Amino acid sequence: MTAKRKDDVYYVCSLIEFIARQTKNHRGTVASAIGHNGIDRLLAHAEVNHCLPFEQVSDEVVAEYGIPTGDFDTVKDCRYTVPGYLDIGRVYQTLVLDTMQDDAAQAILDVFTSFLSDEISNFNSSVYYSNPDYLRCSYLEGKLLA
Repeated sequence: MTAKRKDDVYYVCSLIEFIARQTKNHRGTVASAIGHNGIDRLLAHAEVNHCLPFEQVSDEVVAEYGIPTGDFDTVKDCRYTVPGYLDIGRVYQTLVLDTMQDDAAQAILDVFTSFLSDEISNFNSSVYYSNPDYLRCSYLEGKLLA
């Protein structure tokens, strides 16, 4: 995989995290609403979209895919310093790249709709800054490992 493609994955993962925070949705809800074809399209346009403010791209994606406002507010409920959406985007990018086969859009959709996404989004826990190998193994096992 090229460095550009890795950057595109990072951008889309960060965008999904940003949109989920803005709309107060589970990350899987946002990824599912966008769908495989939409994620593939976002990957294809990432190089151009990254020059635009996240707020603008987020507004366009929310409108295009009809993403509703939810009640999953991980930022408001956090008792500690909230990690930035770009920081969490990097966590997701690493997990996607570590687990994908051939299809980056499918890997993004799979990771964001997995059980691990809500665990990463719980900023009152330590999961989001866990070792990438631990996250990969937990994801592949289908549960958090002891």
